[in-house]
Amino acid sequence: MKSLSIFSPFVLVLLMIGCQANPAATTKATSMELSKKQKAVALIESLETGAQEPAGYINPEKYIQHNLAVEDGLAGFGKVLANAPEDGFKAEVIRAFEDENYVFLHVKYDFFGPKAAFDIFRFEEGKIVEHWDNLSEITAPNPSGRTQFDGATEITDLDKTAANKALVRAFVNDVLKNGETNKITDYINPEKYIQHNSQIADGLDGLGAALEYFAENGLVLEYDKTHLVLGEGNFVLTVSEGKFGQGDHVAYYDLFRVEAGKIVEHWDVIQSIPPRTEWQNENGKF
Repeated sequence: MKSLSIFSPFVLVLLMIGCQANPAATTKATSMELSKKQKAVALIESLETGAQEPAGYINPEKYIQHNLAVEDGLAGFGKVLANAPEDGFKAEVIRAFEDENYVFLHVKYDFFGPKAAFDIFRFEEGKIVEHWDNLSEITAPNPSGRTQFDGATEITDLDKTAANKALVRAFVNDVLKNGETNKITDYINPEKYIQHNSQIADGLDGLGAALEYFAENGLVLEYDKTHLVLGEGNFVLTVSEGKFGQGDHVAYYDLFRVEAGKIVEHWDVIQSIPPRTEWQNENGKF
């Protein structure tokens, strides 16, 4: 298949739903006990463990797919399963967060090659009804020796979720979208900024050097629209649309950690958006 490398591998488990006579009944007791976050994590982990129960957390009658390489609903997943690698795949949830009806996960995959990913699930009445994702190749550590996955994981400051989401939304709008770099220290801690982007070093100096390189080489780093801002405590994820590099149409998934009212850590996944003629569903990337 042409686009196997951009399939979020969790979609394979959806095929299990058709093999269960009554998935809602078989998982009723478990579903009552698990949070939305726990359900989403269990679903991802079942890719590696082969557990059947998590498939019942998905609504088989309403499942909106935003991975553009996958047909909507349950249709088309048989093609994916038929082309699964013989040695299976790995799926490790590094970070998991819940924001009302949404769960967003930072995941390390090995599925037709190692991938860094963010998966977002939307729930209705305890069932998953919608999915978005962004995937990229796993790279070598960045100039500061950091990977796409290491760094802080502890969720704190739950009472500051709304304020942290507002801070990050303003940063993306003012600095990344509108280019108001004079405001950067209003949002980022100039004394502590830990960077996990594969090409950028820590600190404002590292970020500045990257922006300078892009400008000098005629490369694009453009944020046009932020579609979604999700958060739990000190972590905030933004989902944005823009252009990157040679002007490729991309989705930016940026995860920020906030400490004492300033951004202190950043992870991201950037993925090109295929032309509409290649889409396998009509739901769009966002």
